[in-house]
This record gives sequence, C-alpha cells and structure tokens, in this order.
Amino acid sequence: MSMTPAKKLELLVERIVMGSRWLQAPLYIGLVFVLGVVVVKFPFKIWELMRKALTAEEADLVLAVLSLVDLIMVANLVVMVIISGYENFVSHIDVDSSRDRLAWFGKLDAGSLKIKLASSIVAISSIHLLQRFLEAGDYDNGKLYALVVMHMAFVVSALLLTYIDKIASDKKGASGH
Repeated sequence: MSMTPAKKLELLVERIVMGSRWLQAPLYIGLVFVLGVVVVKFPFKIWELMRKALTAEEADLVLAVLSLVDLIMVANLVVMVIISGYENFVSHIDVDSSRDRLAWFGKLDAGSLKIKLASSIVAISSIHLLQRFLEAGDYDNGKLYALVVMHMAFVVSALLLTYIDKIASDKKGASGH
C-alpha cells in the first residue's frame, strides 16, 4: 500500500520534530561541565574553611559550612536536572548495573522534577537568607527586607507548584489513568 504525499510529508515533519529533542543533548553535556566547576570549587572552599577554622568566629564558621552545603545542594540540583531532563526529554538512559541505578531514576517526570527543583531553590534561598541574617550588620534593612520577600516568593511558588501537581495527579487518578 503506497502512502499519499500528504502522509509522507506528515511522517517527515514528525521525524524532524522527534529528532529535534537531540538538540538538547549538548545542553546536558554543558551542565556536566558546570557540575565539574562546582566540584573543583568545593575543595578550595574546604581549604579556606580549614585555614580559618582555629581563628574564626563561630558565626563565620557557620557561614563557611553553609557555603559548603549550598555548593552541595547546587550540585544535587544540577545532577537531578541532567539525569531527569535527559531521561524525560532526550532518550532513555540505559544503566547496565543495578548498583549505578538511583532510587528515583526513571520515576522523576517533568512535574516531579519541577517540584524537586522548586524545593531545592527554596532550600538554597533559605541558606542564603540565613547567611545574610548572620551578616545582618553589613546590610541595610531595605536589602534584608527585599531578600525575605524574594525568599517568600520562592516558598509560595513551590507550594503552588506542589498544590497544582496534587490536583493534577488527583484528577489523573480519578479518571483512571
């Protein structure tokens, strides 16, 4: 059975559209390099902490530790985006060994990823806000107020995303899909 020219054109367009997802692959590779930058920065931060550990004030040590935690959270966020984004939008990742398979691997759809990203951003924002509060003497009240407002915007956005996702999953469950 031969195809009509319209059907051939439709199939060509669909192949092009589906193939366009591979344009994202270099972006995920770029994020791997970003992760490498974070990994390179981390030991320098530890060295800086160790150099100042005996003479630093307690608040400065807390700030240094929070800075390390912040870097780790950013790295976790980048890993989630790389793996989940690639898996959801480019191609299935074939991991041969169950040892390398993460518990959330293949379960993090676009909606769940948005919620995890929003939660991570709120956590990172919390760390930054706490750092600014510990350095409150260096900031005027207007700047601190603006930081609190931005943080609350992140919190409200994360809550709204979670609520919307819950409504969507409840609807999906009620419709039997």
